Amino acid sequence: MAKIRPFRGLRPEKKLAAKVAAPPYDVLSSDEAREKAAGNPYSFLHVNKPEIDLPQEINIYDRQVYEKGAENLQRLVADGILRRDEQPRFYIYKQVMGNHEQIGLVAGASVEEYEQDRIKKHELTRPDKEDDRVNHIDHLNAQVGPVFLTYRARPKIDALIAEVVKRAPEYDFNSEGVQHTLWVVDMPGIIEKLQQEFARIDYLYVADGHHRSAAAMRIKQKRQAANPAHTGNEAYNFFLTVIFPHNQMQILDYNRVVADLHGLSPEAFLEAVGEKFTVTPVKDSHAGKPAAAHDFGMYLGGNWYRLSARPGSFDAEDPVQRLDVSILQENLLAPLLGIHDPRKDKRIDFVGGIRGMRELEKRVNSGQYQVAFAFYPTSIEDLIAIADAGQIMPPKSTWFEPKLKSGLVVHLLDE
Repeated sequence: MAKIRPFRGLRPEKKLAAKVAAPPYDVLSSDEAREKAAGNPYSFLHVNKPEIDLPQEINIYDRQVYEKGAENLQRLVADGILRRDEQPRFYIYKQVMGNHEQIGLVAGASVEEYEQDRIKKHELTRPDKEDDRVNHIDHLNAQVGPVFLTYRARPKIDALIAEVVKRAPEYDFNSEGVQHTLWVVDMPGIIEKLQQEFARIDYLYVADGHHRSAAAMRIKQKRQAANPAHTGNEAYNFFLTVIFPHNQMQILDYNRVVADLHGLSPEAFLEAVGEKFTVTPVKDSHAGKPAAAHDFGMYLGGNWYRLSARPGSFDAEDPVQRLDVSILQENLLAPLLGIHDPRKDKRIDFVGGIRGMRELEKRVNSGQYQVAFAFYPTSIEDLIAIADAGQIMPPKSTWFEPKLKSGLVVHLLDE
């Protein structure tokens, strides 16, 4: 079963929602966040990127950063910018980006079910990043960045959500081309039915937010150990999530650029690539953009090529090995370019598909990188299959869009 719980959300005053809402903490650098929040004291970046209000030389993991985040959150509450709902609620969060629309449920998900792997993962986490989120949650006594969960779609849940969105929304604003709309679910009957329907779901899946969910587990374990009267109903037993049906997920390509050819000339590199891929010159980036799985675009020396994985060059039955990110890693990046650990190798960088194919050309044409690779997006079905198999996806396999705004609903841990 998927145990979810309504909660008393801390939310912006209606007229200020667009000014408060901010990108996730991990999609902007500190400098980008400073620039974006400049002149906007309401921006939630003051809470989820609090280093922007401290001298630039301070380490982003310094205790002062977390203390500043807590101070800024308290300021927004004291000034009436953020107000807490009187009763526990669910919330419906809709995003429209171009022709894509997704509607999810904002709810507290069970940390215990995460511990039991009933909320399944597909990525490894880094201890330093986990520590950062643990410290942030602990100092603020709140979860401020929602974890992006998904589940195999259920028509009855779709119908319940459709009933809610017939009503007037609480927030409705456009930010950088994405429409964000939020409804407050205050009907007890709907809340109960949603809990009943989610209880029929076997598994939820972490789509994006592995460090936030792992940090929520550590906070729960820490506070449970310190609480002799622990009941399992405390707020720390649940973590802030937005839960979307799998058939509404939009995964974009997550592309690669590499700084050099590992000592090979362009001619020798192209010849070596041809051992595991068919190589076809194409006229431009549009023709180079992959149209199907197991095809890749490659930009080298001012020219685009289409690479197609040769039959037998990968295990089509293995849910991880058949991923395009695995195929390129095992057949090209490691053996030809010497990139054996893309998590740590400084010669490779990753470019989200939201930036487009021209960004790959720009990186290579700048001279900073020698070759770029464009991917066909990983499917949500592949993600679920890997999670169900208890396996781990290679790093930088998925890029979800649109991103969830932070600051629209905060989950406090004081109840």
